[in-house]
Amino acid sequence: METAGGPRPRRTRSVRACCRQTATQDKSTKREITNVLKSLSMGNTDEDDDTEIDDTYVFQKNGGSSIERRVMSPRYNILREVGRGSYGVVYEAVARRSGAKVAVKKLRCDAPENVELALQEFWALASLEKRHQNVVQLEECVLQRNGLAQKMSHGNKRSRQYLRLVETSLKGERVLSHPEEPCYLWFVMEFCEGGDLNQFILSRRPDPGTNSSFMLQLTSAVAFLHDNNIVHRDLKPDNILISEKSGTPVLKVADFGLSKVCAGLGGSAACSGKDGEDNHNKNRTSNINKYWLSSACGSDFFMAPEVWEGHYTAKADIFALGIIIWAMLERITFIDAESKRELLGTYVRQGEDIVPVGEALLENPKMVLHIPQRRRSSMSEGVKQLLMDMLAVNPQDRPDAFQLQARVDQVTC
Repeated sequence: METAGGPRPRRTRSVRACCRQTATQDKSTKREITNVLKSLSMGNTDEDDDTEIDDTYVFQKNGGSSIERRVMSPRYNILREVGRGSYGVVYEAVARRSGAKVAVKKLRCDAPENVELALQEFWALASLEKRHQNVVQLEECVLQRNGLAQKMSHGNKRSRQYLRLVETSLKGERVLSHPEEPCYLWFVMEFCEGGDLNQFILSRRPDPGTNSSFMLQLTSAVAFLHDNNIVHRDLKPDNILISEKSGTPVLKVADFGLSKVCAGLGGSAACSGKDGEDNHNKNRTSNINKYWLSSACGSDFFMAPEVWEGHYTAKADIFALGIIIWAMLERITFIDAESKRELLGTYVRQGEDIVPVGEALLENPKMVLHIPQRRRSSMSEGVKQLLMDMLAVNPQDRPDAFQLQARVDQVTC
């Protein structure tokens, strides 16, 4: 193995690539985007109209529309583009009424695979009834089509456009609109001004206090998601954002495009009695860890061995978290083949190649991981053993999210 500097992967087989790069929009594009999410009042709507007055928005285009309407001031002003990936663009914006900064993600829903990613993110975030300080908050989601838009609501059977979007994802073919009628989903979320975990860690000197805090926050977020029957499936430093509004860095797990909501699991059933809380934790984890997934997806350096085979449970998130924490503690990095960025990530060296840990363990299940890597590492025995358990080849040997949270509490004390 090798630490920060120049090791490059022998190949990049990530199912999903994300490249964040700052750019300046030209004036015409910015003017068009600034009109996003305007309030709309309509009259004489008939039963065939999906639009509800209270939940309707408009994306005004040049030339106006034949529909009579009264357009209010823009709800959000777009400031700049802050990220661009394979499936969408993220902007920094300001809510005009409150003055609060928000992030606005625009995803084009033309191809069925794009629709599936957008809906998975929407379903995951919309299914959360409670907020968690370490999970990015969705303020609203808006479906735009043919100049008009409608606020999305989870399971809205009255909206034909929503149902067609679901049908597009399920059938794998376009049913929502023609190619000349672009369709978009806009996600309005809390804005994280501190960048992602890569940028934050690698731009600062090592700080044991920050490392301990981040370990606690990450395990708390994953426990919350698993308690709500959500498997993230793409945990990596790129998808962990930093908010510094409170004066101290707060992690936010984001980007739920590959997530899976394990519907039908009763993980939040109330328990009573002396051991009620312990029984509650056991019940909620046993359910989600019995839900088997088969889509091999994620980013290769963070994928568990069983994900490469396409048969896994929520324990795959624990493996990915182990890779992230190990890389964060020892500042292990590699150079991404596509973006040429230095990224946090742990790997195994095979000759001149660097190989994802999960892939290497799949090829050689008896391989012993050298934790810590550095001889002068200050890693405690408790943290070392915890990482070994999180990165176990057999998922059953890994702690579940709630056991992990308790152990991190112990080792960081």
